[in-house]
Amino acid sequence: MDYIDYYKILGLNKDASTDDIKKAYRKLARKHHPDLNPNDKEAVKLFQQINEANEVLSDPEKRKKYDQYGADWKHAEQFEEARKQQRASGQGQAGANPFEGGEYYSYGGDEGDFSDFFSSMFGNSGGASGHRQSKFKGQDYRASLQVNLSEAYKTHQQTFTVNGKNIRITVPAGIENGQEIKIAGYGAPGVNGGPNGDLYITFTIHNNTPYTRKGNDLYLNIALDLYKAVLGGEETIETMDGKVKLTIAPETQNETKVRLKGKGFPVYKKDGAFGDLYITYQVKMPKNLTEKEKELFKELAAAAGKK
Repeated sequence: MDYIDYYKILGLNKDASTDDIKKAYRKLARKHHPDLNPNDKEAVKLFQQINEANEVLSDPEKRKKYDQYGADWKHAEQFEEARKQQRASGQGQAGANPFEGGEYYSYGGDEGDFSDFFSSMFGNSGGASGHRQSKFKGQDYRASLQVNLSEAYKTHQQTFTVNGKNIRITVPAGIENGQEIKIAGYGAPGVNGGPNGDLYITFTIHNNTPYTRKGNDLYLNIALDLYKAVLGGEETIETMDGKVKLTIAPETQNETKVRLKGKGFPVYKKDGAFGDLYITYQVKMPKNLTEKEKELFKELAAAAGKK
């Protein structure tokens, strides 16, 4: 695989702090997000590299391996084990450790051939050693997908493009904003017959509804006229699965809250489970009163002992 300088991708030096990495990632991810660069394949590629760089450098263990092994950091444990076996068999010589000094070794060529050094360690199927080449899992891919809140309410299918390939997936109802799911086997091809990498999809939920979502619960403000608030009555509202008729109690106060159990958002991967819908009544004061209406309010005020 080609060596990608993750520090260069994020515009950082190797001594960058965790906060430096986080700030650089957020800035670049916003700038190169595919939604802001439609039909720009280079932006998509760069966005994937930015995500990959952040994933590695923000993890202390992964960063340590990357700093030592470069493009081959994912196979660090195999390399260490092979080195131990070399030493045990007398092949390793003091002072000849090729990993020392911070050098990077990577696979070259379209066929994913081993470098001479790795061939000597792991064996080459065409060489005199007769050992098989080690198999390695392919690189993981990362992508983002925007879904409307109304779409996320129900299980549905989405089709999108990753590296020129159309992929159709089923999005379970109740998916969260920022949630990541894995599609096994949709990453880069494996090395020497190894398994394909995986595809990780991060979801961005766009709220195209009047509701506010908090977890599995939904919140909605309803305007209520003064007369209905005082005298009571009925109010029909829209929920995400249809209309519901509410009974308004007489003398309902402004900012009164009611809960509609089970009328919220579906719980992710739990069939039939839903959060609740919370309604807040906001009493509207009448405008443009007629003279007669004003007189009636005066009579009410006098009856209540108000001046």
